[in-house]
Amino acid sequence: MGLKWTDSREIGEALYDQYPDTDPKTVRFTDMHQWICDLEEFDDDPQASNEKILEAILLVWLDEAE
Repeated sequence: MGLKWTDSREIGEALYDQYPDTDPKTVRFTDMHQWICDLEEFDDDPQASNEKILEAILLVWLDEAE
């Protein structure tokens, strides 16, 4: 079973693993959305995200990066 938009912790950790040298504070939501959809483990409707979901994922990624 793949990652869903509700799996913000796992997605944030996956982004950190996939882009370890990227400062999450510099990433636009449009780019982050594409990167999430491109994750091999991601298995959800790309149109089902919203700003609140992306913010939650970004907070996890920021936490991982610190």
